[in-house]
Amino acid sequence: MTRSPDSKTLGALRESGYPDRSVRDEMRLNMAAALRDGALLFPGIVGFDQTVVPELINAVLARHDFILLGLRGQAKTRILRGLVDFLDPWIPVVKGSEINDHPYHPVSRAARRAVEEAGDDTEIEWLPRELRYHEKLATPDVTIADLIGDIDPVKAATLKLSFASEDAIHYGIVPRANRSIFAINELPDLQPRIQVGLLNIMQEQDIQIRGFPIRLGLDLCMVFSANPEDYTNRGAIITPLKDRIDSQILTHYPKSLEEAERITDQEAWAERESACVPVIPGYLRETIERIAFEARASEYVDQASGVSARLPISALECVISNLERRSALAGEPRVVARVSDLAAAYPAITGKVELVYEGEQEGPLKVAKYLVGRAAKSAFEARFPEVHPRRKRREAVEGDPPGPASPYRPVIDWFSGGKRLELSERMKAAEHLAALREVAGLEALAREHLSPADDPELGAAMEFVLEGLHQSSVLAKEELEGRRIFLDMFQTMFSGMDE
Repeated sequence: MTRSPDSKTLGALRESGYPDRSVRDEMRLNMAAALRDGALLFPGIVGFDQTVVPELINAVLARHDFILLGLRGQAKTRILRGLVDFLDPWIPVVKGSEINDHPYHPVSRAARRAVEEAGDDTEIEWLPRELRYHEKLATPDVTIADLIGDIDPVKAATLKLSFASEDAIHYGIVPRANRSIFAINELPDLQPRIQVGLLNIMQEQDIQIRGFPIRLGLDLCMVFSANPEDYTNRGAIITPLKDRIDSQILTHYPKSLEEAERITDQEAWAERESACVPVIPGYLRETIERIAFEARASEYVDQASGVSARLPISALECVISNLERRSALAGEPRVVARVSDLAAAYPAITGKVELVYEGEQEGPLKVAKYLVGRAAKSAFEARFPEVHPRRKRREAVEGDPPGPASPYRPVIDWFSGGKRLELSERMKAAEHLAALREVAGLEALAREHLSPADDPELGAAMEFVLEGLHQSSVLAKEELEGRRIFLDMFQTMFSGMDE
């Protein structure tokens, strides 16, 4: 925080030539200066450079109140909190003022009286911009007294004041945010009668407390966030309030895997003090990110509710924690993530997706496994040849065995001979690789398409190939308390018939 200016009285402030400008003018001028300097306007905001950010810039330059409209996990609150960077580092206020009165034109009765009595000797103090952002989460229990204020009977009795006196007012959070940015999150959750109380504040700066009209020239930039009105049954924004919000800006989820990975890498707690050195190969890192993309397209997930960007963040943290656990149990300081470690992400998925009826019928855990499987299949198909290439006369369907020239034929033949491969979560890297090397043709596939750097990475790559073949309906897989058994698809079908 920079050092505050030296002026301590109103007279010294006037002599210094301090400008008289509103909070919106501050933001406008500082935004324009940042644009000229080529500064990064919203640090940590990824994927909005060509969509949301230009609209934000225009709203600030136009001195607008605005609302960010979007599904959960789209950085709305972070954007609103970042607006404080466009305020001046310090502003002068009348010393002791409850509502940050400007020394040049105070609005509260106490501050006006102080300036009238002391004139140029009125004491001032400097308020840093970090204290000029105020935020309120809209909930059904918010009252108009919370926002605007109320008569304080104790103050009135103690000072022997009439209830009609301004000195008897206990100001709410909106007047206390005078000369600041005031944000309301989840605006539709605010009851309609409370939303009505914001109308005059936004346009005429009139507030009324207990029937006593008090005109306060509040200097505010009001900003809001909300889920799209059509997507929620919790409430709605009343039409007159919508009309007074100057700009509506739509946010969105990352449009590419690269942007999504940048967000997750930026937000996830991956750099930890630990005896374990976790290694997550690129194909598994991509798989974790694809889980959210698959969920946003899944028929089991309520798309109106959205799938937060927090899902892959939590999933990555869970996988890293599982690697730490495996490192401690196996006594290996360096552990490479395997596709089996993605099971650790299930708790991060089940709590972050809202299911439709079909998903509820399947169950949250089964849907989580399905989404992880779909993500692994997409990552596999991006790196390996088609498992079911087009035939001359017809397209292959899932379940068809690969043709004779398929690079997967040696692997499939090994399993079709009645063999099966069992892998355990607690296998050490050498033991894990030795088990996988029994499968004919598997190592060659992993080396050619995934280029593992060492033996632990080779073992993880070989297991990923088996998972890709399973998700392509070529191999069967059974999961039993920390064990994974890969076996021939048709052998499983016939054994099921025998049972």
